[in-house]
This record gives sequence, C-alpha cells and structure tokens, in this order.
Amino acid sequence: MDDYLLYGGLTFILSILFSMGGAGSGVALIPILNFLGLDFTLAKAVGLFAGASTTITSSIMNMKRKVLDYYFVWPIAIMMLIFAPLGAYCSRFIDEEIVKFLFMLMLLYSASMMMFGKKKPLTHIKSRWILFVLGGTVGYLAGLLGVGGGNILIPLLVLLGFEPKKVAVTVSFVVPFSALGSFFTYASYVALDWKLLLTVGTSAIIGGYVGNYLMHFKLEQKHMGTSKNTICPHHILKISV
Repeated sequence: MDDYLLYGGLTFILSILFSMGGAGSGVALIPILNFLGLDFTLAKAVGLFAGASTTITSSIMNMKRKVLDYYFVWPIAIMMLIFAPLGAYCSRFIDEEIVKFLFMLMLLYSASMMMFGKKKPLTHIKSRWILFVLGGTVGYLAGLLGVGGGNILIPLLVLLGFEPKKVAVTVSFVVPFSALGSFFTYASYVALDWKLLLTVGTSAIIGGYVGNYLMHFKLEQKHMGTSKNTICPHHILKISV
C-alpha cells in the first residue's frame, strides 16, 4: 500500500510540472519507477498511461477554451498514432540495455534543450509537410522508448519558430495519440498491475488539471522561454495557486 501511495504522489507532482509545458510525465516517471524496482518494460507502460492521463486532461480543458489549432495538430497526431505503436512493437526485439541507453540519450537531449537551448528559433518553417515528418519520426522514437514524445517534440517545434504557448497546447493534444497507441501495444505482451495503473492514472489526471490551470492563468508568455521544452524552473517556483 505504501508503494502505491509513493507512486501516486510522485506522479501527481511530476504531472503538474510537465503539464505546464504540454508534455506527459512519463519521461521522468519511467526511470524513477525502474529505480524503485519495477521492470523497465512495465515502467514504460505505466509511464505511458500516466502521460496519456495527464495530457488528456489538459486537452479537454484546452478544447473547452477553444485554444486548439486543429489545422496544426492533426498532421502530427495522425502520424504519431500510426508510428508510435510501431516503435513500441519494435522495442520488444531490441536488447533492453540498448533501449535504456537510447532513453538516457533522450533525457540528455531534453535536459540540454531546457537548460542550454537557443533563445531564438533557428528558422520559421510554415509548411505542413514538416509536421507530418516530425509526427512520424517522434512517434516512432516515443513508442520505442516508451514515452509520449512531448519532450522530444516541443523543443523541435520551438526551434522551427512556432509560438511556445501554442506548442505546449498542441503537444498536450497529440501526446495521448502516441502514448495510448504505445500503451496498448505494450499491454499486449506485458503483465500489467491494474491497481498501480489506477493509482497512477488518477494522480496524473488531477496533476494534469492543476498544471494546465497554472499554465493558462498563472503564467505569462514570457515565462515560457522559447528555448525551453518546459516552463523555466525559477518561474515555477514563483507561481502561487
């Protein structure tokens, strides 16, 4: 019982922080769960479920506020829905240590983009074809690594010149397509702990609601620096509910 409370508490905190940037919490939750003793593949499935729960909550709120640009999100969402399950399926045939190494590289990429990324976009690409390419590529990598893909996709879109707050809203909508597609693929060959999924999912939904509220009503655009894939940490500390 204590383990479930621990997992739920960690998921709640991480979901608040990551939903403010439009991403799922799986990228941080997976290594933590694996460190605490969960099998790596099971940890990926749980992280995907948590990430989907977080971003679905944010997406519903964004849809009600009518802040979604559907013309922009659908190319990414469709490609991630197709390629994420393919990546998840392929992961079962790749040595686990290799997948862990790739996961580590992805964490380094996310961390470096958050701390050292350029403050200005590298270019301003408005063609829709790039959205299809990004959706397919990021979707496959996300499924392979067991993450929703938001932490890979957000900095790429920002570097291409898209508005940070629009990117956060967009990614919170498309991540569930990737996360749920991958989750059901993993669920087909992994023994799941449904009590753990219920605990994590509930915590992620509540955390996603809180984080999305903070993003829209407590943060200004300038707090979402264009170089970052999540909200700048020192601004998070200044937020008052």
